[in-house]
Amino acid sequence: MGTFLISKRSNDEFQFVLKAGNGQVILASEGYSTKASCENGIESVKKNSQDDNRFDKLEAKNGKLYFNLKAVNGQIIGSSEMYESSSARDNGIESVKKNAPDADVKEDL
Repeated sequence: MGTFLISKRSNDEFQFVLKAGNGQVILASEGYSTKASCENGIESVKKNSQDDNRFDKLEAKNGKLYFNLKAVNGQIIGSSEMYESSSARDNGIESVKKNAPDADVKEDL
């Protein structure tokens, strides 16, 4: 089962990551000014991760592949790590879809 981990950045913004059952980070958020807005971001991931249309499959300038998860309004709510192949990226998306809905939320503040 996955876990959302909320932490605080050095600039005092809150951020979450979604970790798979093996502890690997599969999605990371942007910074949020409040903990409440960070928690809302987690709820948005839980909801939007079940819709294939919310995942944008992208390629970085260096040729590595990644994906963004977007909310209904088009705002990015999480980004993946960089992958070497499209099959690895697709596996990352499937992992988010599998782990996000029932993931526990923990804090490291």
